[in-house]
Amino acid sequence: MNLTPRIVGHFEESAQLKLVSADLLAPVIAEAAAMIVAALLNDKKVLTCGNGGSAALAQYFAARMLNRFDMERPGLATISLSADNSTLTSIANDSNFSQVFSKQIMALGQPGDILLAMSTSGNSQNVLDAIVAAHERGMNVVAFSGGDGGSLMELLIPQDIHIGVPHENTARVQEMYLLVLHCLCDSIDCLLLGVE
Repeated sequence: MNLTPRIVGHFEESAQLKLVSADLLAPVIAEAAAMIVAALLNDKKVLTCGNGGSAALAQYFAARMLNRFDMERPGLATISLSADNSTLTSIANDSNFSQVFSKQIMALGQPGDILLAMSTSGNSQNVLDAIVAAHERGMNVVAFSGGDGGSLMELLIPQDIHIGVPHENTARVQEMYLLVLHCLCDSIDCLLLGVE
């Protein structure tokens, strides 16, 4: 079996989605970066969450913020709610899996903090509950979704920011999430460090 044409097809589909999305997402990414920087400059923090690949990306974003992206700078207050297995399994076991993020937000979130929430379908109940909890705590939300945004779209309020990837395939959506997170990290650094 010759898999080369199939593999080339993945590259082409991914590249095309990135090109089509550039003009659509660039202004929204810039807006999200400005919101996050404003929060950080006011001694607030970012909480991130997602499931599966989105959990890994949420943790990756937290690592880039806490450590560094391309430029040296002080660490930026960011917590991945997907990273603590003891907390996740405790909440899932004692309560319900849909509360694994919302219970953490109710304990850790403060007014003015930012929730960066990722769901490729826009229908992950624990991410939806996280958005509700963030609003209850007076937090702003930057929500990532794929496709039509799913139920997530119904929960967002005017001050929230939606980064919607116009594709249904989970792999393509998460590839875009990684690029968006890199753009977000770079934009945050530029705003904080005064880089043009």
